[in-house]
Amino acid sequence: MPKIDRLSGCSDWIDLSFVERERTPRQLMALGIRLHLAVLSLSNTVRELEKFGVERSRKAVHDWVQKADLQPATDTNPNHVALDGTVIQIDDHQYWLYAAVNPETNRILHTRLFSTTTTALTERFLRELIEKHDIEDAVFLVDGAQHLQTALRRHGLRFRYEKHGNRNAAERVFREIKRHTSSFSNFFSHVKPSTAESWLQAFAVWQNATN
Repeated sequence: MPKIDRLSGCSDWIDLSFVERERTPRQLMALGIRLHLAVLSLSNTVRELEKFGVERSRKAVHDWVQKADLQPATDTNPNHVALDGTVIQIDDHQYWLYAAVNPETNRILHTRLFSTTTTALTERFLRELIEKHDIEDAVFLVDGAQHLQTALRRHGLRFRYEKHGNRNAAERVFREIKRHTSSFSNFFSHVKPSTAESWLQAFAVWQNATN
């Protein structure tokens, strides 16, 4: 299917081992996941799949992304880590998205969505990051947020205040996330925070794979 190959590119980063008796060809499932994470709303992804004779609901595509359980790769050893947070809107509530990015590769190391931003939650994020990556010798690049600096001190991690420069790697990631989600009509409406977090983690995997 040359047309699919042109649209989909490499999908090795998508694990479809959850598929048992799915009536949609795996190659088209991978294409649907890629298109949704890359640029399209669920409705537009469904319309693209219809061009290949596959009629599936928006929920089906949503479930593919959730069931694939995409997570950023682990066991990296970066020299620097850009650490930052931004607000994500879900219905009428605001949540705080944390992200750690390797500024030398622009790869996302870890993301989490919390209901607020505190030193305790930042420490929790750092513990998870330490479990996933070899970052004890890395220098963290942060802005003036005290909860970030306090949490890093408590974990004995080195950090440097950097207003611009390499720390912008995290801000570029946030801009990409907001650019994608803002193009989706009410994208984070009527979903659980855990569902939004799962999509954001899947987006991180797509971002890393296509970076």
